[in-house]
Amino acid sequence: MKIVVKELSVTSTSRFEIIDLTSDVEAIVRESGIKNGLCLVFVPHATAAIMANEAEPGLLGDYIEFIQEVFKPDYDWRHNRIDDNAHAHLAAAVIGPSRVFPILGGRLVKGTWQNILLVELDGPRTRRIIVEIMGD
Repeated sequence: MKIVVKELSVTSTSRFEIIDLTSDVEAIVRESGIKNGLCLVFVPHATAAIMANEAEPGLLGDYIEFIQEVFKPDYDWRHNRIDDNAHAHLAAAVIGPSRVFPILGGRLVKGTWQNILLVELDGPRTRRIIVEIMGD
């Protein structure tokens, strides 16, 4: 089995932002030479998340609005007493820091409307994204 690990660096420009990583991850899969296996996309941060879903601009705004409604940034969260980002920690914990995709025939397997999305919840920041590909 072959393992390839690459790191991406992505800088957000807003407190809440969704950044499409799909083309970068697909390029890493192609360059890896792995034909069949798995691709892990992981963000090692407690206030960002990885999502697999459609990247249509209106829907991207809906995601952010939904996150802000459920994880209210201005709510009296206990964590806000020391750091004003409890909403980001809570949303990141629920959405999750990673997604795993199969690789078949040297290509990332995802649905027609699935993109790999970094969900920035406490920006602007520079985030590391680890892409680990395992297979033959």
